[in-house]
Amino acid sequence: MRKKTVAVMVGNVGIGGENPVRIQSMTNTLTADAEATAAQIMELHEAGSELVRFTVKDEADAQAVPLIKEKLLKQGCAVPIVGDFHYNGHLLLTKYPSCAQSLDKFRINPGNVGVGEHHDQNFATFIDQAIKYDKPVRIGVNAGSKDQSIFERLVQENAVKPSSAQKTGQQLVVDAMVASCLESVKMAEQLGLPHHKMVLSVKVSKVPEMIAANRQLAALTDLPLHLGVTEAGMGIKGAVASATGLSVLLAEGIGDTIRTSLTPSPGSSRMEEVLVCQQVLQFLGLRHLLPTVTSCPGCGRTNSSVFQEIAKQVTEYLLQQTPLWRKKGYKGFEMMTVAVMGCIVNGPGESKEANIGLSLPGTGEDPLSPVYMDGERIATLSGNNRIAAFKSMIEEYVESHYGF
Repeated sequence: MRKKTVAVMVGNVGIGGENPVRIQSMTNTLTADAEATAAQIMELHEAGSELVRFTVKDEADAQAVPLIKEKLLKQGCAVPIVGDFHYNGHLLLTKYPSCAQSLDKFRINPGNVGVGEHHDQNFATFIDQAIKYDKPVRIGVNAGSKDQSIFERLVQENAVKPSSAQKTGQQLVVDAMVASCLESVKMAEQLGLPHHKMVLSVKVSKVPEMIAANRQLAALTDLPLHLGVTEAGMGIKGAVASATGLSVLLAEGIGDTIRTSLTPSPGSSRMEEVLVCQQVLQFLGLRHLLPTVTSCPGCGRTNSSVFQEIAKQVTEYLLQQTPLWRKKGYKGFEMMTVAVMGCIVNGPGESKEANIGLSLPGTGEDPLSPVYMDGERIATLSGNNRIAAFKSMIEEYVESHYGF
């Protein structure tokens, strides 16, 4: 059962409460390039990101924010945008009110807003701007930039305990992040920021510590939590690390928004991190966001090159068509299952279980490819036209079952 948290509105999107687990992403364009940043935000939103964050690191970035917002609205894109501030957010939000007004949420890292009195003053100025413009705030603590004063305090307290009661360095990092979060919440509320205007996050690149920190934080607050394995890495490593950490917590009912912080391969799309989030939520049964492709891994029985190519093209086709079907207003297609099977062993059975399935012949088998729709064999394909014909059948199925 999902942990009950406070509902926080970020623009037109609700986080926590009765809202579904939301998907977030972050741009990697230069924010000062308003054209490129707006284009990437729209691309991420079309892929399924429900909130998009970008860095606001200097005056040029702050000045670009209203232009970004304007470009999005002109294209009919109302996705909430989040400003990611480090070190100087209190200065930028104060100097550029149009930046503050244009953003739907501010993100602050309490570990890098100053030291001692400067920390409290800078934090207070930042929170005052959120109150002034009625914006929610994500208090986001990262292990790599945690509040050193809190960490050192915990280290000193730990040192005087009996050796049997002392915590490890990793445990102290977790404790420091959670303490930083909660102390920042208390300070923000004392400054006048309403409780329902805050989202929290504690991010670590090590999965066990990320899980431990969020479990601890979830037990101590009713504020919504944003989950992520920070600096997850590239490719399979990054996707698996993110999916592992997210899945453990989400299965325990912890988490209200998620992001996979993947390092993209050169030239690859930023949308990969959105797709990983979608698949995590999909396979946990928390949300239905994309049609599911069932395809076997292949073995010595399959004609691998043909089977693999058809499975690849069908998967890509469904990803491409999903935003188009959404724009057309089709409902329920996200729950559709499409099977692409490689031989007679499981092919007919899995294809019958899917909404629509193609059972390809294995090595030495009859070269015909039966197509099943809702358990019934409706056609038999062969030759080089199989991919195009099967795609057409999928399109017809979607239109007839999920269209108007």
